[in-house]
Amino acid sequence: MERPHDAYEAMSMREIIEQMDAERLSSADPTRRGPRKGDIVEGTITSIDRDGILIDIGTKIEGDVAASELAALLGGENPPKIGESVLAYVLTGENPEGRVLLSLQRGQEERAWRRMEISAREGTILNVPVTEINRGGLVVMAEGIRGFVPVSQIASVRAGGAEESIEERLKPLIGQRIAVKVVEVQPRRGRLVLSERLASAELRAARRSEILATLNEGETRRGKVTSLTDFGAFVDVGGADGLVHLSEMSWQRVGKPSDVVSVGDEVDVVILGIDRERQKISLSMRRAQPEPWTLAAQMHAPGDIVTGTISRLTAFGAFAQLDDGIEGLIHISEMTEERINNPRQAVTEGERRRMRILRIEPERRRLGLSLRGVPPDDQDAPSIGGYVGGNGTTIGELLGNWTMPPLDDESSGSR
Repeated sequence: MERPHDAYEAMSMREIIEQMDAERLSSADPTRRGPRKGDIVEGTITSIDRDGILIDIGTKIEGDVAASELAALLGGENPPKIGESVLAYVLTGENPEGRVLLSLQRGQEERAWRRMEISAREGTILNVPVTEINRGGLVVMAEGIRGFVPVSQIASVRAGGAEESIEERLKPLIGQRIAVKVVEVQPRRGRLVLSERLASAELRAARRSEILATLNEGETRRGKVTSLTDFGAFVDVGGADGLVHLSEMSWQRVGKPSDVVSVGDEVDVVILGIDRERQKISLSMRRAQPEPWTLAAQMHAPGDIVTGTISRLTAFGAFAQLDDGIEGLIHISEMTEERINNPRQAVTEGERRRMRILRIEPERRRLGLSLRGVPPDDQDAPSIGGYVGGNGTTIGELLGNWTMPPLDDESSGSR
């Protein structure tokens, strides 16, 4: 009786292999479907050498990684390792020997897209490098995938002048890493859109509670102006924004926040209040500076000629703000040598004038001023003794007897 293997003795090696493959395929499960071109398969790297990379994908013979990818894979930042679980893209299905040709690079790309989809669902924050800019925004690399951050979703773009293009403002971001969240992911279209604003807002919210716990009312902090509104400025004090109300921006009267600060300015602020439940912080810029009235007696004395700006007019006179920030009253009787019925007959709001200090009361925050007898800038002021009021009295007599007219709080001249 002929032995089973005797049938192979007269066959060439190639014929033997083909015969064995045929027998293997005929005895295999007819429902079995091998890897086909375009499939994404999971596997484990079993061998890495100069000849190639082998991956066990569950077939009888390990799959081969395309030779064209070896240099990039082995010379990259994160080269593959034996025992590592990977995804691979099937370039060609099983050949007669049962071997499959794989692309590990396209498999890595597929894994990255899957991670982007998970990140979009879970709302995780990614840290990605900026590789390019254009007028529409930033191009970033997220796990090997090119992603786009539109200008409207960029939080770290600096303020620029009217002549400066958006590209010039974005250029400093090239090479930097930014925190982003995935807002749209479409693998088939190769579309990945991200937002730095959403990530920044979430990170700030997470840090805000921690920052609030470290702040104490009354302490002075260094901060950066982040935005301006009609009613004040918001200042970042280490990860949490607080509001400096318009009335707390300066000891001087402020018309609008932009008269005092610009976005990006670093300023000292005093913490006025902390509402931890509502996570709100009230700040003051002016209280971080010496109050002008505390230095007024050292800087000014009755009889001094000073320069100030007419800040507002009233029925009984005009208020003038000196260059050091204190505000005083020019009574209507001290505006001109002649009698007038309306301050507008002598001065206008915003006008710069030289004036004489009649009386200064720092403890009451009152300053009496006079325009009478004060020469223009190009003339020398008369001596104190040479100043004669409308009733024939000298300034010395006037200062000895003069008292501030009775005023209510609004017209007290205090600031």
